[in-house]
Amino acid sequence: MNIALLNGLAEIADDYQLFIFDLWGVVHDGVSAYPGAADCLARLRRNGTRVVLLSNAPRPSANVAIHLEELGIKPMLYDWLLTSGEATANAIASQNSQPEYFHVGPERSRPTLEACGGREVSLEEAELILCTGLFDDETERAEDYGALLRCAADRNLPMICANPDIVVMRGDKMIQCAGAVAALYEEMGGIVTRFGKPFPEVFDCLFAEMSNISRERAVMVGDGLTTDIRGARRAGIDAVWIAGGIHAIEVGLASNGNFDLLAAQNVAEEAGEFPRAVMPCLQW
Repeated sequence: MNIALLNGLAEIADDYQLFIFDLWGVVHDGVSAYPGAADCLARLRRNGTRVVLLSNAPRPSANVAIHLEELGIKPMLYDWLLTSGEATANAIASQNSQPEYFHVGPERSRPTLEACGGREVSLEEAELILCTGLFDDETERAEDYGALLRCAADRNLPMICANPDIVVMRGDKMIQCAGAVAALYEEMGGIVTRFGKPFPEVFDCLFAEMSNISRERAVMVGDGLTTDIRGARRAGIDAVWIAGGIHAIEVGLASNGNFDLLAAQNVAEEAGEFPRAVMPCLQW
């Protein structure tokens, strides 16, 4: 199955009532917004198209919105923002009894912990692990947590993962996310519950909010084949793959935006995903 090459979203803008955008690797790189991102969102909104930002960021949506505005992605450019951190906090806070958990992740995830409720305790006291990332994702990797996770697995502690992403681009550097820690924990026999893409629940929540739009008229735009594109397929919606995100090296992306379309199709096929179209970056 061949994947169509798009020159810009203008080519398919009239096909959908709802565009769902991933953030990292599509709208921004964690440091700066991509040059064409704000323009794409603005044009879609002017056309009356609904725009939702769906992120695996392990922080509450309100905190991510503040960061987006700092990058020039203002609230007027989208209808709604939903993060995996928000979904995680809502799920934990809705429980009848608030858990005692050991937190694995950076201090910047503090707003997520506050939204979850419960109580942060030592590993020895915990009834579960709440993972929002690595303590220091600039210097550490998931393998550094082997001893800690082994202790947790020996105690049969379940893990809640607030970000299923394995890696993400921060500027020009690829860093590991909570999903990498969760994957290692599963290898040790640990039980993990994840919130966010590619799992259907986060899309169900989105479409409950956008209940007047059918899934046939919605499209996901993302860079992660196993999160964004797979999530779209599982949710029964179309997908556009941004090849210049975490798969840039695999598809041979050049500085001028050109990439090897055959290589891209092979990478997608290896992942078992076949998006409707592919483009190097978000552009109109």
